[in-house]
Amino acid sequence: MTTTEQPMERLTPAELSRFFLFEKLNAEQLSWMSEHGEVVRYPAGATVFDADEPATCFYMLVEGHQAMLRRVGDHEVEVSRSERPGVYTGATWAWLASATEASRQSQYAASLRTLAPSTFFRIPADELAQALSEWFPMAIHLLDGLFTGLRTSDAVVGQRERLTALGRLTAGLTHELNNPASAAVRATATLRERVAAMRGKLKHLASGKVDPDTLVKLTGLQEDAIEQSAKAKSGKTKHLTPMQANDLEDEFSDWCEDHGVSSAWQLAPVWVAAGLDLEWLEGLSDSIPKTHLEAGLKWITYALESEQLMAEIEDATDRIATLINAAKQYSQMDRAEHQQVDVHEGLNSTLIMLGGKVRAGIKLEKTYDKSLPAIPAYPAELNQVWTNLIDNAIHAMNDRPERKLSITTGSAGDFALVTISDTGPGMSPEIQRRIFEPFFTTKPIGEGTGLGLDIVWRIVVNRHGGDIKVISVPGEGTTFEVRLPLTAPRSS
Repeated sequence: MTTTEQPMERLTPAELSRFFLFEKLNAEQLSWMSEHGEVVRYPAGATVFDADEPATCFYMLVEGHQAMLRRVGDHEVEVSRSERPGVYTGATWAWLASATEASRQSQYAASLRTLAPSTFFRIPADELAQALSEWFPMAIHLLDGLFTGLRTSDAVVGQRERLTALGRLTAGLTHELNNPASAAVRATATLRERVAAMRGKLKHLASGKVDPDTLVKLTGLQEDAIEQSAKAKSGKTKHLTPMQANDLEDEFSDWCEDHGVSSAWQLAPVWVAAGLDLEWLEGLSDSIPKTHLEAGLKWITYALESEQLMAEIEDATDRIATLINAAKQYSQMDRAEHQQVDVHEGLNSTLIMLGGKVRAGIKLEKTYDKSLPAIPAYPAELNQVWTNLIDNAIHAMNDRPERKLSITTGSAGDFALVTISDTGPGMSPEIQRRIFEPFFTTKPIGEGTGLGLDIVWRIVVNRHGGDIKVISVPGEGTTFEVRLPLTAPRSS
């Protein structure tokens, strides 16, 4: 503690009674305060106490000008200032047993500095706690119960908020997984039918009724068709519009009718998807006898369809693997709790987890600064931040004609800067001032607990030493700016 104290002096009971804090004390209590407290004086710019020091004393401003400061990363932020005689700070919870037992209540929550020469009345916290418990036992019990109840309620509702968010994410992930899984099941069932049909056609072609040269040609044509299909899938062939594809199917159907090939309605869509054309069909009809044309075409078509179905299964399983990897990245279940984190990975995994909501008529615009380095952070907790901010942005745009979600990353001095903007209705200045308060919510009853942004604040500011602010204009949307230190915060 940095001080330049004068020799000990005290306030008289009469002087103490003029302050609102002591005006209701009786003569005996005022005398006790006068005997156990002392006057301390500090010049301008002095540190009365620092945050995280043991909270040993209770302070009341007698005269002067004070400022309370909290550390955010490597710098301090002023949270309040006052010139009003009687304002108090320091060990303000020392007389409550439940508060003293709380993790950080035995330490000063902030630093106290003087902005002008200042005088304080100071009293040891343990002595004050003993006196208050004797003078006002019922009040102390009530305050103790209130503190414990609020702390328990905060923990329970906070857990409910996290479970509710987890439920929303789980429902979204289940929906996202269901689509590719169902597609893979359907494609597998159809593939089984096509392979069985292909075996039947192969049996017919290999029965001896087809000469070996024709069979060799058919095999070569089959490979050529499969190669052509691979080029179509990779985009190396001309992409057809739906109208052009329909016209080509009609041309294939006419060709089949002219050449005595049945089931054109089954064959033509496969040929179009494979990128085949009439020139290829004419070449095939010239290469094999007419008596084997239909059997040969169906055998080749079954092979093509099998390739297409296997590609569908591959795409579906790749999608499932991507979703599982995103869930794994989101939960960070196999990673160290604190590590160097790429904020882009966390943002992308969160967007995938919220994919169903993001794709529901919302234009997503991502502007990432790829030069942004990894930052020291708790990745699973940061993902909670992105989830709450993005989910709130989506909810805010529910009834808006233009729905645009913008996510930008960059750097601002010694901080990584992440901005999340929406085109919702915006917030009034009154709401902006309260938006990070516990239990404050603008959502309808049953849709929000009011702890989402409180959790965001705690994770960004208290847990990571960063900062978060909201910029909102009614009718024009809202932007949240999250600043996270590029280097590990200095230990207190």
